[in-house]
This record gives sequence, structure tokens and C-alpha cells, in this order.
Amino acid sequence: MAIDIMVGLPHLGDGIILNRAVDMRVPALVSANALSRWSRRKGWPEWQGWNLGQLANARRLASLSLDSAGFVAMARYGGFPWATTDYLALAASYPFRWFASMDYCVEPEIARDREEVLDRISRTIRANFDCRSGARDLGIEHRLMPVIQGRRPDDYERCLDGLALDYGRTPLIGVGSMCRREVSGPEGLIAVFDHLDRILPKGVMLHGFGVKGTALSHLKGIEHRIASIDSQAYGQAARHDALARGVAKTDTLVAQHMQAWTANQFARLRGDAVPRQSELFLPRTDPLPADPWEQAIAQARAEIRTLVEDGDIGHEDVTTLWVEQWAADIYRGGGGSVTESESTN
Repeated sequence: MAIDIMVGLPHLGDGIILNRAVDMRVPALVSANALSRWSRRKGWPEWQGWNLGQLANARRLASLSLDSAGFVAMARYGGFPWATTDYLALAASYPFRWFASMDYCVEPEIARDREEVLDRISRTIRANFDCRSGARDLGIEHRLMPVIQGRRPDDYERCLDGLALDYGRTPLIGVGSMCRREVSGPEGLIAVFDHLDRILPKGVMLHGFGVKGTALSHLKGIEHRIASIDSQAYGQAARHDALARGVAKTDTLVAQHMQAWTANQFARLRGDAVPRQSELFLPRTDPLPADPWEQAIAQARAEIRTLVEDGDIGHEDVTTLWVEQWAADIYRGGGGSVTESESTN
């Protein structure tokens, strides 16, 4: 089974980029952010809803899927500007081939430490449940693609366990936080896909978000598991090209790079596989902090994550102050090793 090369489109406006994608007859992916309307009347960008008019242009494409724009939302806005119900309304407004669940990416520039990675995995689990429930109510659950997140291979397994998927009804799962990941190494792209291949039932396929084109040659030994990858890396190449030549980054230039990038990916798929050895994944446990207060913080965050995943509290309600207050209750209740008299002096 061949891997689908999906072209990430910066917008769906009628013009040379869309026309080139139509002529190439490749599946396309668009971000929810690309379909957003914004207002700056208050002096800052304020989300105003969806630009649904552009979707009429998409009917000329071979197929179109929808991404929730998790990384852009975190990096640019500090979180999703739209609610789950808003996103699902967009997903229901067009017959997308599939639409991705909302998720919380864990790239190093977003999740700067291990605790934040674990927090965002729990938020991803909850977001998947909320999207699944809402999609079921709208009659579009069959087009929902769950998305898993993680930094280490076992993180993705933890995320899968939390989702409690019915694999018989889940033919495709999205794998997030791939676009800035190294190909090799214990947390590399190969290690993640190899681990998922070992633990998933036969027939369940994966979509790799933002997988580097150079990784395709390394993944040829696992083609039976990877349904598709997507990238909008050609946009960066067009920007660099424009700067190097001192010209404007026009849609014509972007379309040229989009076509060249796609041709390169198909050439890699036709080429020889790069000899590789499967990464040996050794599960690791996160050590407990030595300091009693840090132990209380870690326990508090773990308990809060469970409540987030169960839907007992909203992940948007979790603040640093709340975590510290929660930890203080644990600490005073005997979680720490100091005595009550010592803690009040």
C-alpha cells in the first residue's frame, strides 16, 4: 500500500495555489486557522468565526481533510481561540475526507519540561473525548480521526490507552508533534512509528502530521502502517528562495515550490529504502523528585491530570496557583517529610 502524500494548503482562495493543487490531483489538508476570520478593532486579533465561503472552492480538489491547527494555536495564540463546538461546526460544514481531533502538541518550544508534556497528553485525551462526543451528536463521528501526542514512544502508548479506542471502528489515527522531530534516536520518528506498529492491531493505519520528506526513505519498511503524511514545508522553502533572490514571495512562487516538493516526495517513495535498524525502545519511569514539596507538586499534577482526562474538571481551569494549592493540601496532609511544626516556622 502506497503512502498518500498530502499537500498542506495555506488557504482555499481561488487562485494559482489552489489551481496547481487541483491539477496535481493530490489529497490536500487545510488548517482550521486558514479558515478563520479575525478582527483587530480592539487593537489585537480577535477570532470572529469561520470563512466558510472558501470551502466552495475545495470541491475541485481530489480530496480535502481538516486539521485543528493545534501547533499554530499554541505558538501564535497561546491556546485554541475557538471552542470545541465551534471546531465541530466547521467539520460538519463540508464533507471532509477526515477531520482531526483537537489536540495539544508537545514540541519542545511549547512543552518545555516533562511535567508539561504529561499535562498536554492529558489535555489531548480529554479533547479527543469531547470531539468524539460532539461529532457523534452531529452525525460525523465516522469522519473523525483521533490524534495522539507524546515526546517518547511510550507517551503515545499512554495516550492511546487513555483514549480507549474501539479499533474496529477506528481505521486511522493521527500522530502529532512530528514536524520538528529527528528521524533517529530514542525519541525519533522511527522509534515512535516502530513502537506504534508493535502495539497497534493489524489494519489500524497512521497519519503522520508534518513528517519530513527526508524521513520517507527511512519509513519504507513500515509502509503497511502509514496511510499518509502531510507537510507545508514547501512554504518555508518558497520564503527562503524569495529572500535569497530578493524577490517577492508570490503565490506563483509558492505554487512552484509546492509542485517541486510533492514531486520529490513521490520520487523518495519510488526510490530505495534507506537501510535502518529498528530503534530499541526501553521504557523509562519518571523519577520522583527528592524534595518533599516537589513531590507534592508532582502528585498534585498527576491527580489533576486524571480528573482532566475523566472530564471532572476542565483543562482550561488548571492554573499554576491551583496546582500549588492542591500540592499544599497534599504536603500538609503528610505528603512531605517535614513535620507540621517545621512547615509553619
